[in-house]
Amino acid sequence: MKQLKNTLYILTPETYLFLQNEAIAVKVGGVEKVRVPANTIDSICCFGNVTVSTPLIAFCGQRGIALCFFSEYGKFYGRVQGPAQGNILLRRRQFAAMEDLNQRTRYARSFLLGKLASEKTFLLRMRREHKAGEAELTLAIDKITSISAQLRDCLSVDSMRGLEGAAASAYFAAFPAMLNNKTLTFSGRNRRPPEDPVNALLSFLYTLLKNDVQSALEGVGLDPAAGFLHTLRPGRPALALDLMEELRAPLCDRLAIALINRGQITEKSFEQLNPPVLLSEEGRKTVLTAWQKRKQEKIQHPFLEETIPIGLIPHAQAMLFARVLRDELDEYPPFHWR
Repeated sequence: MKQLKNTLYILTPETYLFLQNEAIAVKVGGVEKVRVPANTIDSICCFGNVTVSTPLIAFCGQRGIALCFFSEYGKFYGRVQGPAQGNILLRRRQFAAMEDLNQRTRYARSFLLGKLASEKTFLLRMRREHKAGEAELTLAIDKITSISAQLRDCLSVDSMRGLEGAAASAYFAAFPAMLNNKTLTFSGRNRRPPEDPVNALLSFLYTLLKNDVQSALEGVGLDPAAGFLHTLRPGRPALALDLMEELRAPLCDRLAIALINRGQITEKSFEQLNPPVLLSEEGRKTVLTAWQKRKQEKIQHPFLEETIPIGLIPHAQAMLFARVLRDELDEYPPFHWR
């Protein structure tokens, strides 16, 4: 199994990154603050006005270190990467599977069944901890159970998307019942821009997860843009979005609720509480610290039956999907954290 390396997050405005003796050096206001050995880093995420030297860009491309740029509030701008490392034979199978209606339907169903199973497990856990919201959580659990049964017999990707939308409405309708801090409102899932604090937090976490999933897919030789469930569009990492579906609840939603209920994310963690709602710099630092710490924790992978860091789950799932495309596995086993 791949070794988990660190992600370097740069949040401070006017930061300058440059290469210094096989290390990534960080300057703020002309003063060098830290140097990080490059062999411990697999990606660099720059938020806001950050400058990167040309030699460091070249070095990252040569070493396969993903260099990603976001707005200061987490909107994805783009990635800089070196020569394509994809396995052309594997990608050829991936493209052929996209054109095969049976395979496309089969993989889309697997992604969504994994998503609904993870959401149901999360809601069941939350119901045990939030007795006051038991009725709302039970309603969502029952709805997701019913939709999962319908999904198993669904033969159209478009119909699957419709069922997924109904399940998402039921799932997010139960979110307020899980929140201890009632001043952090949630008005149903929305984005671009987020209209309430919980959506702002979720959107930021989903951006981090998408970056990790896209890197994992590229790492095993797959094309992140060639997906099966999400509509194909230029510049859209459709397969990364597909694979994210089963990971949102256990990796992002679970962490978001924990951060709020532990008091780590409060009203002070946001620029303002009226739309558009955006995390403050301190709020983003709190989330990134928790995200990195969470990725270091270890679990037993339910299919591989190996103990791995949580941060390697996207890599494990990308690897399993590649094995399915190579006919080394009969079915794709979506991640389901019990």
